[in-house]
Amino acid sequence: MGKTDKDKHEIVKLSKFRKAASEVYTTIERKHNIHALIDFDVTKTRNMMKQYFEKTGEKLSFSAFIINCVGKAVADNKRVHALRKGRRKLVVFNEVDIATVVERKIDGESFPIPHIIRSVDKRPLKEIHNEIRKAQVAKEVIDDYQNMVDSYLKLPRPLRLLSRYRVLKIPKVQKHYAGSVLITSVGITALNGGWGIPYVGHPLVITIGGIEKKPKVIKDKIEIRECLNVTLTFDHDNLDGGPAARFTAELKELIENGFELKEMVN
Repeated sequence: MGKTDKDKHEIVKLSKFRKAASEVYTTIERKHNIHALIDFDVTKTRNMMKQYFEKTGEKLSFSAFIINCVGKAVADNKRVHALRKGRRKLVVFNEVDIATVVERKIDGESFPIPHIIRSVDKRPLKEIHNEIRKAQVAKEVIDDYQNMVDSYLKLPRPLRLLSRYRVLKIPKVQKHYAGSVLITSVGITALNGGWGIPYVGHPLVITIGGIEKKPKVIKDKIEIRECLNVTLTFDHDNLDGGPAARFTAELKELIENGFELKEMVN
């Protein structure tokens, strides 16, 4: 049977950024992850953020707020961001370095560029907010990312494989280049609900899904609340359900009660 118009298609060259990302995913495919799909009631938190905007005229980054809460919860439950050292040891870091994703355009195409926020547990929300806003516009963020990818792809394939495993096998190197926690998003405003399941190698990953209205029981009464869908991904080689549950409970408390927002609004 001959070709028809329906057989027509377009061949698009895979960008160097997607090529590098694909190789990294291949390296981490053996991770033993466990996922928890939950939701947080962010009605109170979003109201406080609106109050802050009315008070100052500045719109706070919701991502910065989540990062701030995660940093505090991880600092109190350090085992969740521990990294393996060989077969018998874990490195439990005292400071929390969180990798987040900033969407930037390169040659007209949008790319999620990783950006690591250092010592999150020791920094205020406003400082984290300012760093994210700068990363969203600064030219050096794109330049640094391009240089890193270019340098990586210039290596022969065996050396690229070796460099990836070096990052994964040496905890201090992994924390420096990738952070010990990843916070990513499937699009807060683009989705009316929904969860995402990540494919990554960090010991702790927070995947932010959509915000949707759901019925919740508040003081024995059913109310319609704004709920943020979140996927928590833990490395099962590092910990079991108990530490994961304690971390989740603290994170829920921080997010739902507007950690640090109360002081900023008042």
